Amino acid sequence: MSDRPVFYYELNSPYSWLAAERINSTLPQPPVWKPISYGHVVKHTGVLPWSFKEDRSEDMKEIERRAAERGLQDVRWPDGWPIETSTLKALRAATFAMEIGKGVAFSLAAFRQEFNAGRSLGDIDTILLAAAACELHPEAVLKAIERESIKAKLKDATREAIERGVTGVPTVAVGDELFWGDDRLEDAAEAMATPR
Repeated sequence: MSDRPVFYYELNSPYSWLAAERINSTLPQPPVWKPISYGHVVKHTGVLPWSFKEDRSEDMKEIERRAAERGLQDVRWPDGWPIETSTLKALRAATFAMEIGKGVAFSLAAFRQEFNAGRSLGDIDTILLAAAACELHPEAVLKAIERESIKAKLKDATREAIERGVTGVPTVAVGDELFWGDDRLEDAAEAMATPR
């Protein structure tokens, strides 16, 4: 395992999007970006995400407030989010993009398609729009998301996160310390700056 911090995130998580937009500039060293399947983390913990609860309006308003405060584009929520917006194929596309050095660019493009354009990442066309934004060939992406090796890498990353104690996204791992939430990036940066 690398000594670099690790950024565990899920493309269906607006808090992950908020963290992704500033993590590389907030931490003193860019982290290793690792997309994970938060659905599998939820199965492991048994804790229902806030976004599945009946009244989630306060969290949604808070996300919109943070986005505006940080100068990001207005939030547009995809229809049926999050229950009807499975991101498994998008996570596989991100895993593939990581292999060829375009993972950060793809992930940011995917987040922006979902939370700025209001397009579901459960739709293959949205995944291909994000891929086009970082010059990934559509045929390569379509083949990659069905490859067993890509599926295995995503499963391995998710298993690694669970074994490290990740219970929510986004989480930044600095050594043995976990910092959960987009509002904990500064704490992670401070931990990185503290001699060990």
